[in-house]
Amino acid sequence: MLRPVISPKRETLHLRIKPAERDLIDRAAKAKGKNRTDFVLEAARAAAEQALIEQRIIMADPDAWPGFLARLNLAPAP
Repeated sequence: MLRPVISPKRETLHLRIKPAERDLIDRAAKAKGKNRTDFVLEAARAAAEQALIEQRIIMADPDAWPGFLARLNLAPAP
């Protein structure tokens, strides 16, 4: 017996924006072939991930720091 596909529950996010901003978002979404919701969610998710990546703190013992920096400068493995 086939089971129905159930999408994960989605929450609602209300935003207050100026009409010109909404028009800009709508035009950009249309240019990408997306609806407003998908366009805004994709952009917001990417910005959120980047903001969190930038907040990562790397701590190292002062004696280990030069070695850490040297490893960062190595060419990536193939």
